[in-house]
Amino acid sequence: MRILTSLFLAATSATALAAAPSSRVPLSGTLPALDGTLIDLSSFNGKVVLVVNTASKCGFTRQYKGLQALHEKYAGRGLAVLGFPCNQFGRQEPGTAAEIKAFCEKNYGVTFQMFSKVDVNGTNAPPLFQYLTSGDVPIQDRGPIRWNFEKFLIGRDGRLIARFRSLTGPQSEKVVRAIEAALAEGEQPKQAR
Repeated sequence: MRILTSLFLAATSATALAAAPSSRVPLSGTLPALDGTLIDLSSFNGKVVLVVNTASKCGFTRQYKGLQALHEKYAGRGLAVLGFPCNQFGRQEPGTAAEIKAFCEKNYGVTFQMFSKVDVNGTNAPPLFQYLTSGDVPIQDRGPIRWNFEKFLIGRDGRLIARFRSLTGPQSEKVVRAIEAALAEGEQPKQAR
């Protein structure tokens, strides 16, 4: 009887652990860049990361300009902007990786890290987006991405800090304040000379 009880407890404990909310770090695994190079997402750990699902034929496409401006202003302080083209919303990203890369560079001068096209919702979404859209995230705004150019801010500690929907531009006061606060958390105070 003791053996059966021990087996039952072990089995139910394993089931409970498997069903427990995810505490994993969102920046793990690899995903291909637009040029096909595999990028290890853990290489962004220790940085403040802004993850954005993008599209080149969307009313919000002009947000590339603001994302590039954030990259230029804050990359030196530890911000990484990561763009993920997605064709799930109105089929507004139909291009190939080469076409997306050329469009972003020619029209917006994009130099931040762009990845190959992904699904951001559903079972084909990479683990990063499965986590960001899950009910396990430590923010109130949860659930599926509704449209292109939703933004997720991840702190230096790998914790999801905030989510900004499409209507909130990348250079809005709300986004900039959140980025600056996240950057300040990990910065060393400047020493007087």
